[in-house]
Amino acid sequence: MIYAFGVTLLHALREQLNAAVGGLPEHALTHRDIRLPKIPNKAHAVIGMRRAGKTCFLRQLQQACRGSVAAERAIFIGFDDDRLAGIDAGQLDELLEEYYRRYPQFRRRERVWWYLDEIQLVPGWDRFVRRAMDTEQIDFVVSGSSARLLSREIHSSLRGRAVATVVSPFCFREYLRHRGEESASSAPRFTAAERSAAEKRLREFLVVGGFPEAQGLDEATRIVLLQGYVDTVLFRDVVERYGVTQVAALRWITRHALRSPCSSFSVNRLYNDLRSQGHAIGKASVHDLLGHLIDAFLLAAVPIATESERRRNTNPRKLYPVDPGLIQAFDSGGRSNAGHALELVVFNELRRRGADVAYVKTKGDLEVDFLARYPGGREATDRDGHLYGGPDSTSAHGAGSRPAVAFVVIAIAHPGFRVDWPRRHAAAASLIGGQRFERYIDIRPTMKSARLHERAVDPHHRARDMPGQCGAEKTAGAIGKDRFVTPPPFSF
Repeated sequence: MIYAFGVTLLHALREQLNAAVGGLPEHALTHRDIRLPKIPNKAHAVIGMRRAGKTCFLRQLQQACRGSVAAERAIFIGFDDDRLAGIDAGQLDELLEEYYRRYPQFRRRERVWWYLDEIQLVPGWDRFVRRAMDTEQIDFVVSGSSARLLSREIHSSLRGRAVATVVSPFCFREYLRHRGEESASSAPRFTAAERSAAEKRLREFLVVGGFPEAQGLDEATRIVLLQGYVDTVLFRDVVERYGVTQVAALRWITRHALRSPCSSFSVNRLYNDLRSQGHAIGKASVHDLLGHLIDAFLLAAVPIATESERRRNTNPRKLYPVDPGLIQAFDSGGRSNAGHALELVVFNELRRRGADVAYVKTKGDLEVDFLARYPGGREATDRDGHLYGGPDSTSAHGAGSRPAVAFVVIAIAHPGFRVDWPRRHAAAASLIGGQRFERYIDIRPTMKSARLHERAVDPHHRARDMPGQCGAEKTAGAIGKDRFVTPPPFSF
């Protein structure tokens, strides 16, 4: 019986290897705007929420690699084959030897690339990868379910030999590319027709979201699909992985977070609400459940901007779902939620650009949705008018030599001022076109003064104040002369 099992497993491994060195999948793959960091002698781990496109991304990497090397040097192996159940690191050694028996000319002479999907199903895979990297010329890219492959665990299991890359659902640019509607021209050079088409698709994207399988489905089917994704995350990535027994409380927290997106929360308030609903749960358990949902990439938490670790931990955080499509899928009130969806899309874009995102509360109870800092301490925006410039954009000011300036693109919460959806949509649409329509608060370093202002900037560097919009100023004293530049392309 053991012999038969071993023969069957060996046969399945050989079939996998035959397929690995064969052709690429026939269906077209939507190119993702994701890059693996170029760090020598490191394995790459591709992680992210379920159904976000990790397997297709590995195929995309394999396809790109085969454009410059022989096909046999870039192979893809998926371990979700039921015939491979029970495989261990010993069989991976046999697979490696079989590969080099077929292509001995590569061994220790040519670098090869192995793309291993669902690798977490193989016990001891990390030891195999470390040894193969030390003894052979192999670059590994692995992916797996977030239930068993977390960023912090990758670093510990591979002893610092791995770098994690997160794959999220489509951003807006990828959404257009998937539909075959991505413009060949840069955003500031859009024609009127291209800009109108982008604005239309933006409205749709805020509802449909970016999960690849949700594209092209009718509303009812899409909602069922996305709700199924969340259920799978809860039971496979949280309940099974962590042995959670308070399933009802977990589902309540999840629904609360998805039905009240982009809003602040505190563990104390959640704890009191759960107790009032009859859930016997401790405050520490509420902390743990929220942490599990964040680890599974279903939610992201944004802290308050402060240098004090104590204040950061004691103040409420803001919760953001992974994708705007989940907002409508769990909305029970029939609201459009377009403003929250737009705020989420901007947040996802900031994170995609590598920003460390926080929100700001002033003493006047004003709120800045996002204060984005990039490595090196540079804020995402400055007084020269850069809007969410990425890490490569330049500024006339040195890091730390200017006041912190945060541009509020979505909404500003303060008494007597309401931002309606048409203005929010105009802000997002103009970012895709060449014109930007922005509302911002300029925060002085002391956080004592803030001015609310609104204006439009066209691609030709002409600026004008919007009439009737300066009555909400909340500062004593001028901020200084403002200069404007054309905003960088904003892909969402």
